[in-house]
Amino acid sequence: MSRPTLADVAARAGVSAKTVSNVLLGRRHVAEATRARVLEAVTEVGYTVNAAGRGLASGRTGRVAVVVPMIYQPYFAEVAERLILALAEHGLTTTLRIAHDDAAERDAVLGLTTPDVDGVILCPHGLSPEVLGDGIVPRPVVQLGGGIMPSFDCVIMGETEGFRSMTEHLLATGRKRIALIGTGPGGAPQGSRFAGYLEALTAHGIDLDERLLITGSDWDRRASGYEAVVGLLRTGVEFDAVMCFNDAMAVGALRGLRSHGLRVPQDVALTGFDDTAEVEFTSPPLSSVSPEQAQMVAATVRMLIERIDGYAGEPRVVRTGAHLVPRESSAPAESAG
Repeated sequence: MSRPTLADVAARAGVSAKTVSNVLLGRRHVAEATRARVLEAVTEVGYTVNAAGRGLASGRTGRVAVVVPMIYQPYFAEVAERLILALAEHGLTTTLRIAHDDAAERDAVLGLTTPDVDGVILCPHGLSPEVLGDGIVPRPVVQLGGGIMPSFDCVIMGETEGFRSMTEHLLATGRKRIALIGTGPGGAPQGSRFAGYLEALTAHGIDLDERLLITGSDWDRRASGYEAVVGLLRTGVEFDAVMCFNDAMAVGALRGLRSHGLRVPQDVALTGFDDTAEVEFTSPPLSSVSPEQAQMVAATVRMLIERIDGYAGEPRVVRTGAHLVPRESSAPAESAG
């Protein structure tokens, strides 16, 4: 018995072979009713896709590279999983790449380490326009997170508004001496998250105390949060709350505070950023900011597929929101018991 062909599927579904091909390639302009009829016909005739042949015919591999700086940090692990599942819904497989520094991120974007994919999704850690230089980007790239890159589409999270909301939340609970643990050149936290913190202090007429700005050696490890908060305690500077640039640092800071006899939130409130699953299960559960991961992933995948399907417009920027997720770690001290 001969193997079912594309033409057999087309005949059963009552459409052209081109329409069947469009459905199997995951192209978005096919009507949903037609797509459903084609997929039903595929099952009925027992047709299976010849991946190698399809790649030769279409010039595509059906694979996308998802590039992250690490997966030991819960945020990047969770985002990578969301991306892999979302791409699979469009019939695309995923190659997961680890890029430990900005040079490795540049190589992935330029195709040096991603030669066999139709597109690249980059979750950056250090890539900048200066690092990318004049390199030619050979295939569609969408960046999820980080700052704006003028060479390709970017999805930017609501870092500033998220940190502003969290700072305002802490001020509303009566905290006035809010320490900030993050990273930045020159020995003090900087960037969009710091900007949100500063905006909220300024709006409430509170002067910035630079002694409360603490940098960790690496903002992606729990040990950095531990070391940073212990260093703050050793200075003797008074504080009643600690905001961390992400959840990983907040988990480390929680251990540092408790190991020095401080209760959270009775003595010190503590918060993170990213709303990873981990912080729901600490003791106490940690308040955090959700950067709308589902919205970010959906926008990233949509723009990448549009690029793969031929969209050639100017680089786009999509800005997603952020919302506060208050938990026990930032409850008012008097109500914590």
